[in-house]
Amino acid sequence: MSTETKVKIAIGADHAGFEYKELLKSFLTDYEVKDFGTYSTQSVDYPDFAHPVASAVESKEYDFGILVCGSANGVAITANKHQHIRAAICWLNEIAALARMHNNANVLCIPARFVSEDLAKEMTTTFLNTPFEGGRHEGRVDKISC
Repeated sequence: MSTETKVKIAIGADHAGFEYKELLKSFLTDYEVKDFGTYSTQSVDYPDFAHPVASAVESKEYDFGILVCGSANGVAITANKHQHIRAAICWLNEIAALARMHNNANVLCIPARFVSEDLAKEMTTTFLNTPFEGGRHEGRVDKISC
């Protein structure tokens, strides 16, 4: 029996991101994933899902968060209201890598209406597997929280 602990991911979406959330849940088989909703394509309010995901990461109960909505702006703005959350909107794989390397982002925000399913999976893999570089970036990241 393996004693290896799986990385824990909190995931959530609004109605526009529901299908991508479901896709990513199926894709993330090597991780422990907790779904904070929504659970259908029925219209909902994105803060109702972004706040619980951000709280789960902020409390360190989960290692990372993934939020999906149409543009990713709503969920990113909401998540970033939390003191120790660094939610990054990513639309290219390189941006997902830089968000981790330079900003130590802990919540990936995906704009479902603007990226392909394959790119969403690629960015997720990159985000979860790219370490924070620290060094000159550490001081900058330390200045983010109010």
